[in-house]
Amino acid sequence: MSGGAGAPERQRLFIGGTWVEPDGGHYEVIDPATEGVVGLAPEASRDQVHAAAAAAREALGAWSRTSPDERAAVLARTAELIRARLVTYADLAGAESGATTGTARGMQVWVAAARFQRYARPEPAEVPIAPQVNEAGPFGRAAVMGALAVRQPVGVVTCVTSYNNPWANPAGKIAPALAMGNTVVVKPAPQDPLSVYRMAQALEEAGVPPGVVNVVSGSGPRAGEAAVDSPDVDMVSFTGSTAVGRRIAEVCGRDMKRQLMELGGKGAAIVFDDADVPAAVAGIGTTFSFYSGQICTAPTRVLAQRGVYDQVVTQLAFYAARLPVGDPRERGTVVGPVISAAHRDRVEAYVELGRKEGARVVTGGERPPLDRGFYVAPTLLADCTADMRVVREEIFGPVVVVLPFDDEEDAVRLADATDYGLIDYVWSGDVARAFRVARRLRAGGVGVNTVGRNMEAPFGGFKKSGVGRDVGAYALHAYSELQAIVWAG
Repeated sequence: MSGGAGAPERQRLFIGGTWVEPDGGHYEVIDPATEGVVGLAPEASRDQVHAAAAAAREALGAWSRTSPDERAAVLARTAELIRARLVTYADLAGAESGATTGTARGMQVWVAAARFQRYARPEPAEVPIAPQVNEAGPFGRAAVMGALAVRQPVGVVTCVTSYNNPWANPAGKIAPALAMGNTVVVKPAPQDPLSVYRMAQALEEAGVPPGVVNVVSGSGPRAGEAAVDSPDVDMVSFTGSTAVGRRIAEVCGRDMKRQLMELGGKGAAIVFDDADVPAAVAGIGTTFSFYSGQICTAPTRVLAQRGVYDQVVTQLAFYAARLPVGDPRERGTVVGPVISAAHRDRVEAYVELGRKEGARVVTGGERPPLDRGFYVAPTLLADCTADMRVVREEIFGPVVVVLPFDDEEDAVRLADATDYGLIDYVWSGDVARAFRVARRLRAGGVGVNTVGRNMEAPFGGFKKSGVGRDVGAYALHAYSELQAIVWAG
């Protein structure tokens, strides 16, 4: 709804199938490229968040009893509605997240539709287990024991989503959760929540019953905390920083709530002497441009074997220095802004820290000469060492660090010298060696001669990069409980 001619749109909360005025008023959602106001997001009170969880609890019984085919039909209609409105939805996503037009359309909204479509095909909920002959014993006579493994919904799921992809990330949580018969409370990132409300509108139009999907937002931690600690919530699915994930885990631990967490990353890209260096540079170079480096799966630590170290640094610098930085709506722009002024300052502080730690700034390191917007120049830091904070900590911006290694053992040691373990990468002309190294890395995923992903492969992290796995069929497992039904034949 609007506050008048020319006024920013004032969004309402979505609770129990009703669009509700927020108790806490509204806060401004800022366009990272123009610093203008995109819209006014609702500030939910703690009571309203708990009301959303209660609505999800009330709706759970009926929704969980609908047939998988009925649920799949709703998800398919949602995908169709999103695809039909791709341009409109992408314009909003780009305005509130700072994504380029191509990224907003192709990697945010289109991927969201694809995720709803993926889970619009029912999966078997019951898997027969081979019969077992039990000999006579203290529990009775000998018998043939049959068994079924049955997937049941977890219950009410709180989905706390990240700011770097306000469409694909929520869709990747909501769609499999609904497919398995759960109900959800979605708490979007405070920086770009308006897209998630559009997704809720599409779900409502597609026929999702009242209370099955609820969306609440807030500018600070209050809404998220309430969405996690509500007694009506059975599971929390979170994408975001390791620090916030740790706090959520502490709350969930008190009530033994299920957790699915995709947290920080500091991916290592190992480039061996025999690698196709231009291909490796092209893959690593996406770090500078894809979401302006605001992606936890990015190969932000480059480990180059000494024989190609100088070549890798030179080519990465050439790549970064020629990336067009500017308004994400303009044709030809590759690198848009980061999400906020505060985050721009954080990334710049890390670059300055790298200088103080002894890293060599090969390219970038200065703020782009633009009149407005939260821009960071693609920056390459070379001659780094494993003990530097810029090498060990997640910067989450268009910054890549490079350090040399000697042999396989050295590469694996350096790659694992971090608290994170989300996705690492290996480039080598010797495929056997690449796979050998990949199996030794403490990472939830490894790309061999590619930065691409198979969207049916399990996704998640080792160490402080997360808990659990999702994507493809693995998401259906994550959003369900496994029940055994055993009988005597």
